[in-house]
Amino acid sequence: MSGIQRLDPRMVLGAYAVGVFPMADARDAREVYWVEPKRRAVLPLDRFRCSRSLRKTIAADRFRVTADTAFAEVVRLCAESVPDRPDTWINRGIERVFGDLHALGHAHSIECRDQDGRLVGGLYGLALGRAFFGESMVSRATDASKVALAWLVARLRIGGFTLLDCQFQTAHLASLGAVEIDRAAYIELLGAALSGVGAAGSGADRAGDFGALDRGWTSPSGTVSGPPAGKDIAQLLAQTS
Repeated sequence: MSGIQRLDPRMVLGAYAVGVFPMADARDAREVYWVEPKRRAVLPLDRFRCSRSLRKTIAADRFRVTADTAFAEVVRLCAESVPDRPDTWINRGIERVFGDLHALGHAHSIECRDQDGRLVGGLYGLALGRAFFGESMVSRATDASKVALAWLVARLRIGGFTLLDCQFQTAHLASLGAVEIDRAAYIELLGAALSGVGAAGSGADRAGDFGALDRGWTSPSGTVSGPPAGKDIAQLLAQTS
């Protein structure tokens, strides 16, 4: 990766804290540029649209869903060239700094594996304070990215997060409940989500807990000890869908 712009993790955290994020022109681009959209897509955590068919897919455990077990693989899968998207904004510098941020406990992934254990979808993003910045999601099997997003929403709700930033609006995200807001409204939501938390992640008592879902929580049908099954996630999401 000689010649690739080196991104400092602390600088990247500081950028996200003020509503700015990096992108690249292509996978092999040597540098990144910094983006501050005038219109921002966010997905209100209490308004995720989980259709009946998606709830059935989740409840049936068609995919084995995990978190932070294959972060690097998810990022690489998101960066892969596919026929309808021959290039990507995830260059080697972004891939590397997100690996650093994952090691620091700020970047996380959700993985979806098929019944043979193959990684067929997922997403990754950055957690800061009570905000989660979704970076990219990928699907190599029907509904894999939707299932990953549903599990992410459940995880953020249980963990006390208040903002799920989706960056740019798409028809796919809109169908799942994402809305587009102007920069002023976004900065207000971001400020509330980061209240009491420094740009480097200090103030842990005011931060969301990405791992809360794994340690036990109260489901609609009672207390769940340890990681939930798909039926528990489907129940949780059915409350607001």
